[in-house]
Amino acid sequence: MSSGLCQGRVVIVTGAGRGIGRAHALAFAAEGAQVVVNDVGVALDGSATGEGPAAEVVAEIEARGGKAVASTDDVADFAGAQRLIGSALEHFGRLDVLVNNAGVVRDRMLVNLAEDEWDAVIRVHLKGHFAPLRHAAAHWRAEAKAGRTPSARVINTSSGAGLLGSVGQGNYVAAKAGIAGLTVVAAEELARYGVTVNAIAPSARTRMTEEVFADLMAAPRDGFDAMAPENVSPLVVWLGSEESADVTGRVFEVEGGQVSLAQGWRHGPAEDKGARWEPAELGPVVARLLERAPEPEPVYGAR
Repeated sequence: MSSGLCQGRVVIVTGAGRGIGRAHALAFAAEGAQVVVNDVGVALDGSATGEGPAAEVVAEIEARGGKAVASTDDVADFAGAQRLIGSALEHFGRLDVLVNNAGVVRDRMLVNLAEDEWDAVIRVHLKGHFAPLRHAAAHWRAEAKAGRTPSARVINTSSGAGLLGSVGQGNYVAAKAGIAGLTVVAAEELARYGVTVNAIAPSARTRMTEEVFADLMAAPRDGFDAMAPENVSPLVVWLGSEESADVTGRVFEVEGGQVSLAQGWRHGPAEDKGARWEPAELGPVVARLLERAPEPEPVYGAR
């Protein structure tokens, strides 16, 4: 049942043709938002498919009485990202929320990872977050300087892999860790313009995770499918609403019915000699620091 939490707000969701992005687009529309559904329409590895998933999601939204338009712009192309932001302004006259979600995977162990596989994943995930954010931020800054300070929201998509590491996904981990870092910087820089920036690290069954969660693809237990992508969207919708104005620079993990706040790098134990250390002195120092520090969270897939 809709509460109208985002009534009248204009939302862009990238990578919204399938999976989590599609769930976001439908959830925002159900709460009264007008949605730009962006998806370039490619296979999991980034190759062309000839499909039009963005238009299909728009048709779903319209069939339910909502308003949406499709965009097939490449979000990792700087000019394409600018066109995407322009699409929201052209069709709906404003932009309130940007959800950066688009991504691809090329999983391999580092010793087998090819240069083009590294470049493709970094490009779509990391540049594909930066470019739309950059153009949206420029629009919101101009609005603020014109005396029309927005109540704008950016929700980025990191990953548990980006927060903790994941064996066999060095390119993906680097990109998702970069997104978490970009989130906290953007939150600080854009606060003056009425913009909050947060990130989620979702765990759900999508094209990118269907092999990982193969053992959880069976019938839902007690009627609840914990790996359904729709479980992730309620928090994203709330973060996109005006209610979330006091929350920025945070990363939330979402899985099934659980929402948690991720704790990032923090200053830990320290020893100060008051002068330059000699290399031979540092063995005992490091040992003492490690003794005083908590054990790090394990890397996903570690033995």
